[in-house]
Order: sequence, then structure tokens, then C-alpha cells
Amino acid sequence: MSAIERGFHGPRVVMVTGGARHFGGSLVARLAADKRISRVIAVDIKTPSRDLLRRMGRAEFVRADIQNPLIGRVIEANEVDTIVHASVMARPPRGGSRVAMHDVNVFGAMQLLAVAQKAQSVKRVVVRSSYAVYGSSPRDPGQFTEQMTAKLAPRGGFGEDLIDVEGFARSLARRRPDMAVTTLRFAPVVGPQLQGVIPTYLGAPIVPKVLGRDARIQVIHEEDAFAAVAHAIHGAPAGTFNIAGDGVIMMSQAIRRAGRIGAPMPGALFRTLGRAVMGPVMRDFTREQLDYFQYGCGLDITRMRTVFGFEPRWTTVQAFDDFVRGAALRPVVDVRWIDFAEKRLLALVGTGSGAK
Repeated sequence: MSAIERGFHGPRVVMVTGGARHFGGSLVARLAADKRISRVIAVDIKTPSRDLLRRMGRAEFVRADIQNPLIGRVIEANEVDTIVHASVMARPPRGGSRVAMHDVNVFGAMQLLAVAQKAQSVKRVVVRSSYAVYGSSPRDPGQFTEQMTAKLAPRGGFGEDLIDVEGFARSLARRRPDMAVTTLRFAPVVGPQLQGVIPTYLGAPIVPKVLGRDARIQVIHEEDAFAAVAHAIHGAPAGTFNIAGDGVIMMSQAIRRAGRIGAPMPGALFRTLGRAVMGPVMRDFTREQLDYFQYGCGLDITRMRTVFGFEPRWTTVQAFDDFVRGAALRPVVDVRWIDFAEKRLLALVGTGSGAK
């Protein structure tokens, strides 16, 4: 049943969680430019940067913690009718722990959706989820449909957390049949401005790659991601949907298109040798992100088109190339640098083999 059939005729007051982060804040800025929406309220536990606040335009910012039941007062006082839950963390905060990440992702969502259930003004909830619920493994199908589950359980906290969050969303939909609850499972989001896992991985001149593996990469452009959320809040059918661009590129192709040097190495040495090649940034990747670099993840987007009614502007390749242009990645083409890199890699591999 559509939101209009439920008596909801479009958003009037939209509240977005995670408004101080790049994705949430940029989404707020886009929604604030939509004249069909009367008010946009950004919520976060920390204050956005001055530049982000400026880009938010007419949107209002409220400093609040979604883990605190007092978030209900924000919803009630402002008569919020649409909630976009965009506050998810892919890895622990700097100086924080896995426990802190779990609290934000799971307890935060649980508290927010429990409050939303009791708020009669709320008629639509949109939850930002991720391909991470499917995991990444050698047993994966070419594409995951929304009805499928991970072939091997995600090996990192992010995927585990989102499985719980999606469970809360389904429970909310059952308890409030008058409410439209939409879960959007995004492919990795890329673009000129967003610094996600793929931009970070391809930022180094030399990119470690597991020998014998070539991950399938499917992405969504950041502007398409924001457009999909906007489409959801303006009366699109409720449910769970994969959101991604058409097509895939292989990791080897992505490395070449970004002008980087691929460094094949044994899987057992991927993290250790990779750290020697990439530096400290390799240490920041979670286990599930390292799995993604080996196997990738393909998403079936049939329901996105036929049921959700959304068509991305960018294909996977177009979105990836736009990220490369926007990030101003300078190709590594100097022959002297390539010679030096190859000698260093051969020495590292030899050292790794000798250590065995």
C-alpha cells in the first residue's frame, strides 16, 4: 500500500539523523532546497562544521542524541511526519571502540524507532542501510536480491549492526501498519565530495590486491543516493530495496581507471604487506571491508526500478569516473616511480615468503 493510500500526502516536516556528517548533512542540504517540504530538521550529537551548516541553507539544526528518549520531544514539539535515519557508522569513531559503534548503530536505531512508533505525527520512516548486510565471500551469487541473506555472516560489526537495524525497521512496520517504512540498501556511495571506503582504498599510489582475486565493484553516485532518499520520502512504495548503479567494474579495472598501480599479493599477507605499501590507512580498514576488496558484492536492482520506481542517473562506471575526476587523482605514470614500486613490492614479497 502506498503512502498516499495510507492517508499521507507528502512530507511537511522531515527530520534527518546524522546531520553533522557528510552524508547526512549533504542530504539535509538537498532536502532543504526542496520547496515541497515545509521544514527540514537535522539532528546529531555534535554540531556540523561551519561550511556544512552554510550548505544546509534554511534547514534547522538540533543537537540531540538519538540514544536518549528525549529525542521524542524533538519529534513531538516539531510535529515531525517523516524521519530519515541516516546516522550509521561503518567503523568505530576515532579513539572509540566497537562498543561505541554498536551503541550508535543499534541502540540508537532501537531508541529512535521505538519513539517513532509512539509518535502519531510520524507517517513515514526511511532507514539508510547497506550492501554490508549481504557480506562478501567466495560463495556469493553474482547478484543479491532483497530476499537473499548473506552466504557467510558478515565478519565485521557494520554488517551485523545493520542486520539488527533492519530487524527493528521490519518490527516497526508490523506494529504501525499506518506507517510507511522504507529500507534502502545502498551500494558503496562514491562521488566528488564523499570520502568512503572505495575512495580511501584507491587514494594511495600503490593499491594492494589479493593474488587470484578480482572483486566485483558496484557503486551508487552520491547524488543518486540523495535522490533515492528524496524519492522515498515523497510517496514511493515502502519496503526494502537495493540501490545501486547499473553494471559492475572489476577491482583491477577500478585500479587502472583511477590511475593507480595494482600490487598483487597472497591473501594471507594482504593486511601486513598492504600496510607496508599503503601505510597506516590499511590498519583502519575493518575485516568486512578487507573482504569486500577481495570479493566485492553485486546487487540486483530490479525491484528498485519496477517497485520502488527509481532510476539512477549514473551507471557504476560513470559514477566511478566522476569520483576519480572530482577527487583529482593524479595517475601514477612516471616510469621511475613504477620501477621503484615494483622493486619494493618484490622485496616485500620476498621478505614475506622468507618469514614463512
